[in-house]
Amino acid sequence: MVEAIYRFPDDFLWGTASAAHHVEGELTNSWSAWEDEGGHVFQNQKHGRACEWRFGRWQEDADRMVELNTTSHRLSVEWSRIQPAPDQWDESALEQYSDIIDGLLHRGIIPMVTLHHFTNPLWIEKEGGWLNPKTVDHFVKFTERVLDALGDRVDLWCTFNEPMVYAVQAYLVGMFSPGARNPWRMFDCAEMLLRAHAQAYHVIKQKNPEAKVGIAKHYVAMEAAPPKLIHGRLVGLPHRIFNEVFVQALVSGEIDFPLRRRVILHDLPGTSDYIGLNFYQRYRVALHPRSPKTFFLQQIPDPESPPPPPLWGEIYPQGIHAASQWIWEKTRLPIYITETGTPDIGDEVRRWFIAQLVRHTWHAINFNIPIKGIYYWSLTDSFEWTAGYNPEFRFGLYEMNFETQQRIPRQSAAFYAEIAAAKGLSSEMVRRHVPQLAEKLFPGAPGKIQVNLKPH
Repeated sequence: MVEAIYRFPDDFLWGTASAAHHVEGELTNSWSAWEDEGGHVFQNQKHGRACEWRFGRWQEDADRMVELNTTSHRLSVEWSRIQPAPDQWDESALEQYSDIIDGLLHRGIIPMVTLHHFTNPLWIEKEGGWLNPKTVDHFVKFTERVLDALGDRVDLWCTFNEPMVYAVQAYLVGMFSPGARNPWRMFDCAEMLLRAHAQAYHVIKQKNPEAKVGIAKHYVAMEAAPPKLIHGRLVGLPHRIFNEVFVQALVSGEIDFPLRRRVILHDLPGTSDYIGLNFYQRYRVALHPRSPKTFFLQQIPDPESPPPPPLWGEIYPQGIHAASQWIWEKTRLPIYITETGTPDIGDEVRRWFIAQLVRHTWHAINFNIPIKGIYYWSLTDSFEWTAGYNPEFRFGLYEMNFETQQRIPRQSAAFYAEIAAAKGLSSEMVRRHVPQLAEKLFPGAPGKIQVNLKPH
C-alpha cells in the first residue's frame, strides 16, 4: 500500500525545548524570590528540584532526545548561576553547561542556546531589573562570558525568550516579578531588551562570525469574534503592542509604541539572522469594559476547538501558517519555530495538535516561507511559571512524576519520534495516532496512491 507523506527538507531540524528554571532545580533568582513571596504561583508551589538537570539528570533526558529521533534541542543558561554577584563568576556552572553542550553534540543533537528565559539574578532585580540601563551592560558582560565558555561549539543562539511576554507580565499585568502595572514601564522594559539584544548580537558575531543569532518572539494570533463589524477594530491595539512593534523594531530600528515617544536604535537593524517564532494559541476577542488587564477584551473561543485550560487561549495549531507568513512578510528572515505545544494531561489533544501543526508547517514551507525547524515544548513535563506544577499545564512528550523523577513516554512521544525519523507526517501515522484527522489531513480512501508531498 502506497502512503502519502508530507515530507520536509532533509536539513529541517526536529527538536524539543526547555528553560533552565523549569528543569534545573534549586535555583536562586528573581523567579525563586517571586515564588517565596507567595500568592503568585498555583497553590504557592515552588520549582524545587524541578527535573534535576542541575544534579545530572540532563544526561538521561538527552538520551530521550535520541529516542525521539530529534536533531536539535533548545535550552537556556541560567544567568543567576553563572554570575551570582556582580563581581563573581561561577566556573563550575559554566563547566556543567559545557558538559551539556558536549553531551548533546556527542548524541548528534544540535544545541540552540537561549541567554535569557524570564529569570534575572537577584542583584539585577534589586538594581531595578530591565528598567535600569546598566542591566544592558551587565547582560553584555554575561554574554561575553558565556561565549568564552561555549561559543566554539554552539552555532545557534537566541538572545531573549519572548521579550514582550516578559515586559507585559512583569510591568503591565503584574504576574511576573516585580509585579508592576504600568504601561509606560512595560514600554521602557521592551526598549531595554531590544538594546541588550543588539549589543549581545554583536558580541556573539565578533566571537563566532558563523553563528546564527536571533530572538524568540511569541506571536499571539488575535482575531475579532463575530460580529466582526462590531469587534473588528478591537484587535488592532493589542496586536500592534504585543506582536508588531517589537518585530518592526528589529528590522527598522524604530521603536514606536502607541502614546509613547518614538525611539530609534541605529545599531538594531540587521541584528537578527533568524526570527524564533513561539506559537501556541489564538484569541478570538470581543469588548469587555471591565477587564483592563486584557486590554478590555474577552476571549470567545471557537466551540469546535479543544477546550483549553483556564486563561490559556484557544488551542489553534492551524494558525502556524498565518503566523509564520506574517513574520516572513515583516522581516524576510528565516524562521525557527522555537516553541510550540499544548498542555494536555490526557495526551489526545497533544497528538491532535502535533498532527495539525506539522501539516500546516509543511503547507507554509510549500508557500516558500523559510521555516528551518520545530522545537516542541516540551521534552518532559516541568514547572510552568505561574501555573507551577498544575496538572492542567502538562506539556511534556514524557510524563513526569516529580516525586520519583520517573519519566514515562506518552503516545505523543512515539508519534513525534516517528515524524522526526521519517522527516514528515504520513497518512499511516495519522491513522494510528490521530484517526479522527485521517480524512481531513489525507482526503481519499486508505491505501489510495497519492503523491509524495515534498515542498520545493
